[in-house]
Amino acid sequence: MKSASNIFCTCWVVLVTICFVEFSALAQQTSKPNILLILVDDLKPNLGAFGDTQAISPNIDALANSGMRMEQAYCNQAVCVSSRYNLILGSRSTSTGLYDFGKEFRDVIPDAVTMPQYFKSAGYHAESMGKVFHIGHGNTNDKESWSVPHWKEKVIEYLDPKSTNGQLTREEAFFENTRMYIEDTPANHELPRGAAWESPDVNDEAYADGRVARHAIDRLRDLKNSEQPFFLAVGFARPHLPFSVPKKYWDMYDADELPLAEFEKSPQNAPEFAVKRGGEINQFFPIPNQQHIYEKDLQRKLVHGYYASITYMDAQVGKVLSELERLGMDENTIVVLWGDHGWHLGDHGIWTKHTNYEQANRIPVIFRVPGVTESGTSSKQFVETVDIFPTLASLAGLARPIGPQPIDGIDLSPTLKEGKMLKKDHAYHAYMRGGYLGEAIRTDRYRMVRWTHLREADKPVIFELYDYSRDPLETENIAENNQDLIDNLVEKLDQYPKAIGLP
Repeated sequence: MKSASNIFCTCWVVLVTICFVEFSALAQQTSKPNILLILVDDLKPNLGAFGDTQAISPNIDALANSGMRMEQAYCNQAVCVSSRYNLILGSRSTSTGLYDFGKEFRDVIPDAVTMPQYFKSAGYHAESMGKVFHIGHGNTNDKESWSVPHWKEKVIEYLDPKSTNGQLTREEAFFENTRMYIEDTPANHELPRGAAWESPDVNDEAYADGRVARHAIDRLRDLKNSEQPFFLAVGFARPHLPFSVPKKYWDMYDADELPLAEFEKSPQNAPEFAVKRGGEINQFFPIPNQQHIYEKDLQRKLVHGYYASITYMDAQVGKVLSELERLGMDENTIVVLWGDHGWHLGDHGIWTKHTNYEQANRIPVIFRVPGVTESGTSSKQFVETVDIFPTLASLAGLARPIGPQPIDGIDLSPTLKEGKMLKKDHAYHAYMRGGYLGEAIRTDRYRMVRWTHLREADKPVIFELYDYSRDPLETENIAENNQDLIDNLVEKLDQYPKAIGLP
């Protein structure tokens, strides 16, 4: 027969064990979630999860099927450097004056608190690899944002000697911040062009994105046993030009089955300056410099390269996500995938980005938040790049960031948790072209762009208006005959602060 003291000791041990288990469970529930932010360069929603039947993107599709896909997501400016500032600062370009290459955000807002810096101040280990900030064209990384030095990789990369003829190419020089000058005039255009694509028979890690995935996997393994939560930003370069990816990804597609642009003209009645001609695409051969509508064989090659690049990048994303799951870290890690802006694939005779049209501005955004998002869900809530910073703060149980830079985004967590549609019924974005600032409002049905001349106040304001229910290809600007609609959309536009930092 057990003594009273033995019974007491046994009960005490059981009670302590129960309390410890309950405390451990509570600690696990209240611990901060890890954050894995995946950034992809030049990625439009040409993915299976977003309805593209030609795209081979099984890993991103699986991510979307395990979380929430945002169907109406838009960048705030369709250019790499500014879009990434929009994401990391939570501020629109029109709020900061950061519109283009060559201007560091800390020169404008010295004490700005970036998204990773904010999480670092909340006890997170913040780390980045690949293309996160835009490094190149006169811009550099931000050391204050990270707990350890940024792990840089190439954006422009060639393996085939015929792609460069053994010389430094224009885009390589831009991305390495190797600027050539002749009598104080930038002369990178004097450098040779590199190839627009190549497809050597090599393994994935022969190119940068494969090495970024490998580094991300190594870092996840190291962070597995850390007591700190992590904010890990992993940036992939493809499908940015050049379409340099291993041959096996090209071989996954039949080029003849890939879609070419249906409408290659400028929109009827659109201002000439609003439609991009040439630009970045002309930095590569065999692109013809003096024409914008290419021969079908060249178009098909470029489209083929874009899709092959998506599939290569998707494979690298899959490796990182598989390791996250293998390590058992997926249950406490928020995953967000974000494309920095869209990409024109020959529509309107435009290639690359840098416009206010749909193909340059609509982006893929996917949230997977353990215990919050339901698998395989989607939302038509309007999302802007600037919304991601305050949303991640909210999901991590942190206060809304307050800057000192303007925090322009909204918290999307009610949509992610309950599918709730928030009051915002449109997206806002802007781009400068031809000496004008174009500010755009995109609703479910319409996009209105107001073009205001930057230097000559007496020049008339020009409008574009497109009706996507009747004209999804943007073939005709209908602004002239729809003044009531213009007035309504201008009223929405005028709710935003006046754009600052204009030239």
